[in-house]
Amino acid sequence: MSARSVLAVLDPQKYEVTQVGITHDGSWVTGGNVLEALEKGETKNLERVILPGEPAGSVLYTTRSTKLGEKLETLTSMDVFFPVLHGTFGEDGTIQGLFELADVAYVGAGVAGSAVGMDKGIFKDVMRANGVPVIESILVLRSELEKDMNSVIEKAESVGAYPLFTKPVNLGSSVGVTKCSSRADLGEGLMEAARYDRRILVERGAGEIREIEVSVLGNDDPRASVPGEVLPSREFYSYESKYVDGTSDLVIPAQLPTQVSDQICEYAVRAFKAIDAAGMARVDFFVEKDTHRIYLNELNTIPGFTQISMYPKLWEATGLSYANLVDRLIQLAVQRKAERDVTEHAYRRAA
Repeated sequence: MSARSVLAVLDPQKYEVTQVGITHDGSWVTGGNVLEALEKGETKNLERVILPGEPAGSVLYTTRSTKLGEKLETLTSMDVFFPVLHGTFGEDGTIQGLFELADVAYVGAGVAGSAVGMDKGIFKDVMRANGVPVIESILVLRSELEKDMNSVIEKAESVGAYPLFTKPVNLGSSVGVTKCSSRADLGEGLMEAARYDRRILVERGAGEIREIEVSVLGNDDPRASVPGEVLPSREFYSYESKYVDGTSDLVIPAQLPTQVSDQICEYAVRAFKAIDAAGMARVDFFVEKDTHRIYLNELNTIPGFTQISMYPKLWEATGLSYANLVDRLIQLAVQRKAERDVTEHAYRRAA
């Protein structure tokens, strides 16, 4: 859904677009309208892609010959890769490492920024080290659940009163997140999160809060958009609320005291710089309704790009249209690559 939205605004007079899709079984495919083929589940006739190719920036793809079997041919070299991918392998530094090895420009954060932004446990530690307030939490392991579930539940309950939230440490789009209002819920929530990761975060519920989000754009000198508020249609801002039913309301700009809005934007930029993010990020906050106390919840290095997504809507409200936002992200990717190109990667001893 996010990819469809980005493809729709890429100016054909400015960009020559090659679609590369990734199937559920991990195959990379190209040729024709990949998005449509993925949606229909008809990818058998598409070419298989291998990255990196030769020269740098190209991909190799397989073609069939009756005499030679599979043959590798070079697809045109790419100026920029735009990874519109969420969650595991797409947002956690994995594919960013592949792009680095391929020596290509790509939109968004690098390996370190992506990995830390995705890892909820490490991210919280980095925020604490940089003076950005986060909600109390603990980490537990899947192996601990398998060994002694009762001990883990007792440990988790020490975080705070119910409700508690259980989350896979490395995942996005609220997949595997459970709001737990009792000990029975907590056990089920821990097992649900353990389906998606060996490390599970248990977090104290924030009480009566408002969910505020800020979009950040830039590389070394990032800036923040106006804040927006999410009014979830469900108990919390779930996967269904974000992508499926579209019933959650977005209030842009968020109706907050000026000093609170300014502080949220400052925390967002500070968090962006702290993990060495690049290009884009959506930074999510909780604000207590009575006290206006601020907590940073998470930072998404590849935020949703659908028509109902907050990231582009916030920039639109700040004066940057969807199409111009995509253009700017591509420019930032090229600038980031130019910075990498002046870095030496081989040690040469002086004569």
